[in-house]
Amino acid sequence: MEISTKMQAYQFKSYQGPAAFATVATPQPAADELLVAVMAVGLNPVDYKIQAGKMKPLMKAKLPLTMGNEFAGTVVAVGKQVTGIAVGDRVYGRPDHQHAGTLAEYLTVPATQVAKIPEKLSFTEAAALPLTGLTSYQVLHDVANLQPQERVLIQAGAGGIGVLAIQMAKRMGAFVATTASAENADFLRQLGADQVIDYRKTDFSQVLHDYDLVFDTLGGRALQDSFQILRPGGQVISISGVPTAALAESQQLGILKELMFAAASYPLQRRARAKQTKYQFLLMHPSGSQLKIISDWVTHDELHPVIAKVFPWEETGAAYDQLKAGHVRGKLIVQVQK
Repeated sequence: MEISTKMQAYQFKSYQGPAAFATVATPQPAADELLVAVMAVGLNPVDYKIQAGKMKPLMKAKLPLTMGNEFAGTVVAVGKQVTGIAVGDRVYGRPDHQHAGTLAEYLTVPATQVAKIPEKLSFTEAAALPLTGLTSYQVLHDVANLQPQERVLIQAGAGGIGVLAIQMAKRMGAFVATTASAENADFLRQLGADQVIDYRKTDFSQVLHDYDLVFDTLGGRALQDSFQILRPGGQVISISGVPTAALAESQQLGILKELMFAAASYPLQRRARAKQTKYQFLLMHPSGSQLKIISDWVTHDELHPVIAKVFPWEETGAAYDQLKAGHVRGKLIVQVQK
């Protein structure tokens, strides 16, 4: 396969500025990296949060920045230190922040951050899994250590995170409640939800009690009210709320960020202590080994991607417009190449 020295990428040049297609140099893989021809990309709210500058306290980026944080594609070159992955392999992944920018015809990524795509999945199906799948797995398995018979509330069950988190939590043997609109209730029960609360009519904090875990994907008032439904010793794990000092320390963001996050999260930490519960914030990390676990679940029909719509490459902007408008069931995918 002949690889052009130039490629198209979907970038923004300034925070809060518009994104557009640009011609840029095709990257070259380092010794431990792959060069991947990108076939499909899953879109996520974090993409436009980065574009708006809202993630600057957590990550540094050099502008212009290519958008996109997960991908599926074909390996077209490998670094000399790479083993176990060859040219022609179909892979998917969520790159680290230094390699972020998946809405491009090619990308480089450390080989340790990808997994081979299950044979049963297309590129568009595989692109719906890396970021949302890893986030869900790390919340439920790594941080919460969710156990059989425990009770978990997963906010926004029909969203990109929710549709995978529900399936994972059920696989782990938990009782799963979720919030969603009434029109999504039957669909979410088919995914494994035991109780679906219509957020338009019912306040979840008034009907749920003695829960072990809340997986918060919303932040704001929903996050504040989550502590009311927990048993003593329960925990709220958020991906949309306020970062904590512990996160700043684990990410080595420096003492100033630790102090800033400690102050910002103090009201939530105080609320958690008052209820004898715990509040944590997760910033997911890439992991090829965890993607292999997700691949095994897919292979054995224990996990299924949910795709709302596939957009062609030239309609990337329209795809983000729909994502920002909300109420998307599952994931929006951009098909970069055929």
